[in-house]
Order: sequence, then structure tokens, then C-alpha cells
Amino acid sequence: MGSTSTYRVTLVPGDGIGPEVTTAAVRVLEATGLPFEWEEVEAGGEVMVKYGTPVPEHVFHSIRRNGVALKGPITTPIGGGFASANVAIRQKLNLFANVRPAKSIPAIKTRYENVDLVVIRENTEDLYSGLEHIVAPGVVESLKVITETASLRIARFAFEYATKNGRKKITAIHKANIMKLSDGLFLECCRRAAKEYPDIQYTELIVDNLCMQLVRDPSQFDVLLLENLYGDIVSDLCAGLVGGLGVVPAANIGVDVAVFEAVHGSAPDIAGRNIANPTALILSGVMMLQWLGEHEAASLVEKAVHDALSDRGCVTPDLGGTATTTEFADAVVARLKQLTKA
Repeated sequence: MGSTSTYRVTLVPGDGIGPEVTTAAVRVLEATGLPFEWEEVEAGGEVMVKYGTPVPEHVFHSIRRNGVALKGPITTPIGGGFASANVAIRQKLNLFANVRPAKSIPAIKTRYENVDLVVIRENTEDLYSGLEHIVAPGVVESLKVITETASLRIARFAFEYATKNGRKKITAIHKANIMKLSDGLFLECCRRAAKEYPDIQYTELIVDNLCMQLVRDPSQFDVLLLENLYGDIVSDLCAGLVGGLGVVPAANIGVDVAVFEAVHGSAPDIAGRNIANPTALILSGVMMLQWLGEHEAASLVEKAVHDALSDRGCVTPDLGGTATTTEFADAVVARLKQLTKA
């Protein structure tokens, strides 16, 4: 640690529990001693009333200008209402790669130990293109869009990620036995990319088989490469292997821009009660530190989080404890300061 340059970061607290977990994450990141300058912008349902959109243009301008953002959860209405703010941010900023590590935390006991997976998901097309229309009364059609450009880009990204992070194996996930053209094109692009990286083992698996294999033995997988919808579902499944969405981070990465976020919901039922678990957003902050090149600080924050989680008196109610959001952040900051002095 000890960067002399100030990191200017767009901060999107979101709604529901977003502001609470964002405050906790910012406190932990600032405790590293690195110089941050936070440019806070609002997005979400309340902003929709004011601007007519959940993500106003000035939010996009801020993220583009700073090149990096830390984002809390934003509520997405189900079956109606405004379109997903999360998807809008990814598509408008062309954040084509969603990276979701699922790594066991020693203090959180699950059915599995030593899980260490990374889900890499194409982030801009597939059924998330939002192309739907009513064909006839009672009949709705959604269009799945798969392109060579996006598929080859995410495949190469996955192999580059594996190379840079010491990963040995990539498994491309598909349903090309049924969707022979769309998923077939995705697979063709993955195979082309695999030939460019002969040192990385490459395999393929049908998505339903993957789900069964994951719950049987997740240790057989390393990096999973998926289209948008499959990636959304499988990344949540992988989070469940290590303790749930409350303890896993995420990054959305483009060419020159990256947004780091907690992917759990905004939990409006507990908003304002100071009991939300900020672990996912703090660990997303760890990914942000890595992206900024602050690897030492990233390692120290991750260890501080793991140390705090090992103290049952520090954990929040979702993990069986009684600590508040603030108390957990206090515990992480205290351990981080101890590690920094060591």
C-alpha cells in the first residue's frame, strides 16, 4: 500500500439496504490508507420519480469519466415497472464481462470445502436484450440474440483472465443440443478462442448437466464461461455453494470501465435497520482494489473480512450472529489496522 495518486471512484449507493452496505464498504476501503475521492450519484426507484429513469445520464457520465464505480444494490420491479437499472448500466457502458468468484470462506460452513470457482458471463446480449413482443393474445415471444462479436470477445476475455490469474481450465457452458444455431455460434467462438490459448485446458458441458455436477462435486471446475442467462443462474448457484449472495463479490468489466457491485437484492424489508451484511460489497471492493493494481491492499482487506467472520460476535443476523452492519464494519476495520501494523 502507499499509492501517491488519488483514486476517483463513482459511488452508487443504490436503494433499500444499499446505502448502509455502501457506507460500510467505503469505511473499510478508506481504512487501507489509500487515497480515495468518492463521487456519489443516485440511481434507483426514488430517482425514477425525479428524472423519469432509474439511471440518469449524469450517472453514466460520472462512471465513464472516472473509469471505475462501486455500486450498491438497486431494486428491480418484477413483472412490470421500470427496466432493470443494473442491466441498463451494463449495456450502456458496454460492460461486456461479468466476473463472479465463488470461493469458500473458512468461517462460513457449507456442504462443501475449498470451493474456488470463477463464473465469467457474457453481459450484454442473449435474452437480456429485452426484445419481447406480443404475437397474439396469450402468446408472447422473447428473442435470444447471440452474436459472433460478443461471443468471441467474452471467450477471449475468459482465457486472458485465466492466463493472468493462474487458472488452468475453462469449461464453456451451453445448450447447443437444442439451440443449435445460437448456442452453436457461442460454442464455435469459444473453440476459436481456445485454440489461441493452448496452455489452458478447454472443455464443454451442457448447462443442465453442469448444475447437477456442481452440486455433486464443485471441485472439478475452475473457470466457467457462459452466455448471459445461463451465467446469471449458474453464478447464483455457485454463490450458494459458499454461503450465499451475501458473501460473494462481482465485477462488470468493459474496455476502459469497470463497475464493482454486490449482486444480492436491495432487501427493502430490512432497510434502515442496520442489520444488513456488507460482506459482498466489501469483497467487491477487494476486486476493485485488484483492478486498480493495489494487490497488497486487496489481500489485507480480504484477510480482515475473513478474520472478522471467524468471530461469531461480529457477524450479522443472516449468518447467525447479532452484530449490526456498523459493528461488522468496525470489526473489519480493526482487523485491517492490526494487519497493517504487523
